[in-house]
Amino acid sequence: MFRNNQKMFIVSNFIIRQPGKSEPSYFLSSDLRNDILNRNMLTLLQADPTQFPDLPAEVDSYHELFPVEAMPSAGGLHKPHMGYQASMYKATHIKTGIHYCLRRIHGFRLSNTKCMAFVELWKKLSHSNIVQLKEVFTTKAFGDNSMIFVYDYHPGCETLLSRHFSPDQSGYSDPFINDTSTPRPYSYQKNNLLRHTQNNKLPEPLIWNYIIQLTSALRVIHSSALACRSLDPTKIIINSRNRLRLSCLGVMDVVMHETNSTINHVTLIQHYQQEDLTSLGKLVLALACKSTVAVQRENMSTALDLVGRTYTPDLRNLIMYLLASQQRRSVTDLMPMIGARFYTQLDLLHQHADSLDDELSKEVQNGRLFRLMVKLSMINERPDFNMESTWSETGDRYMLKLFRDYVFHQVNEDGNPWLDMAHVVQCLNKLDVGTPEKISLISRDEQSVLVVSYAELKHCLEQSFGELANSSMLHHDLSGTTIVPE
Repeated sequence: MFRNNQKMFIVSNFIIRQPGKSEPSYFLSSDLRNDILNRNMLTLLQADPTQFPDLPAEVDSYHELFPVEAMPSAGGLHKPHMGYQASMYKATHIKTGIHYCLRRIHGFRLSNTKCMAFVELWKKLSHSNIVQLKEVFTTKAFGDNSMIFVYDYHPGCETLLSRHFSPDQSGYSDPFINDTSTPRPYSYQKNNLLRHTQNNKLPEPLIWNYIIQLTSALRVIHSSALACRSLDPTKIIINSRNRLRLSCLGVMDVVMHETNSTINHVTLIQHYQQEDLTSLGKLVLALACKSTVAVQRENMSTALDLVGRTYTPDLRNLIMYLLASQQRRSVTDLMPMIGARFYTQLDLLHQHADSLDDELSKEVQNGRLFRLMVKLSMINERPDFNMESTWSETGDRYMLKLFRDYVFHQVNEDGNPWLDMAHVVQCLNKLDVGTPEKISLISRDEQSVLVVSYAELKHCLEQSFGELANSSMLHHDLSGTTIVPE
């Protein structure tokens, strides 16, 4: 430890602290940082070969497979598609390194290639509330004939079923839960549904938020002469910011073509679109009652009465319109029912975009300052260079060493480390710009005093780092990109 006897100037403290928060405002918020780190961690997960011995090392152009969902139990697989079982994996493209989600249809042999026309349409469909389909291929890498659907990977998401319909969210115990043989009386079903709705009511603005996102996705799908056909809580994923995305799109088109090859599915698109709207009505009803039991035929009348007593008439009218299968419906007809709530959600999206822009502005200079610190660290205290053991201690490098002490190793009057982030950031910014401002650099033994400007220090830095760069053929940083003097 050394003591710097030079007179320390007062640095304007531009660390703006937000009310009620202790961390500096120019740092990324903890919530957003943790969310990004969690998603990055999920993309880097590797499968344990001892736990998944049957997982192939490569599937076509993808490797590093990791099961996204819980592996099926010995009693059978899960999430069937028209009798076919399915499983999902995270995978990495071999050439690009981009992460994707692979949905595998087990034991599926494709014999009717007419469905590929639908696949091409789905691949062209891009929307903020849709998990985009990238490609479809068959493989025997799993030991059978499997169909693989490749989608964009959105880490950190959960299904709408697990978010709002988990058993532990009920808030009460079901006396019949362990006795499946005893028939439930009607009074029990009605009272059970009423109690469940009252204890687990979702905020109505949240339900309308879901409706706006789902109808926005359906509008694009239907206008492209396609049908979702998988509007189910298990096929809708949601992130921590309540962003919905329809997943598994295109699977039913391929499976249904294979199962019913004699049917002209093109002529049935409008029928499938009507089924989408019915499914949407059931989904909204289930969300309003927060129970999948509500959409059962014997409970639907009671569920609608509960919605009418619990929420506004607009929500009930929308559900009634969607469930009226005897009339022809269109997703565009829902816009008047949504009304001004659309502007509320639009305002929330703009506010979120503004907050992300603010968070980004706090970190925009970090890369530049990081590169500057890398250059300084590569020069300072270098033990040997070009057969010179004292290269880093002489000439221009000596001034950079003293500057390093000036920035990072100062102490206060009591001899304690002076830890001022504003001082560090300000000094590095002035060095990067090369301002004419002069500072006093004092050696650790206090025998030498140098008065230099930031412009001179910048010249020393560029010249010293240029010597290092010119002495080697390859100069890479940790990410593999070339470092060159600026």
